[in-house]
Amino acid sequence: MMIANWPLLELGIALELILGLALGIAVSASFFWGLNYGITQALDSPHPSRTLLMSFVLRMALLLGVGFALAAVSASLWPLFGYVLAFFVVRTVSIRRARRAILAASTDKGTLDARQ
Repeated sequence: MMIANWPLLELGIALELILGLALGIAVSASFFWGLNYGITQALDSPHPSRTLLMSFVLRMALLLGVGFALAAVSASLWPLFGYVLAFFVVRTVSIRRARRAILAASTDKGTLDARQ
């Protein structure tokens, strides 16, 4: 009797990597959206540390839970490699967008100060 041996449908390496990338992009985008939402809520909260802690716990549970589930059902590490790679790609894009927004806000403020 075999107990649930679930290799990830015996896909090729490229398909396994693409699956990990696709899942990783979705989960990582949710992770960083949750970070943004948690920070904005914490700014208006009377107890920002509780808000940030709850945000962190929920985001990390999602990120690690999906990662562990992906590792559990896959026969190789390629989907997990794609998942981690997608996280770092989304992280890089998020940081660049945040820096660009900060730069644009400071530039706009500088032009407003110069007019006054």
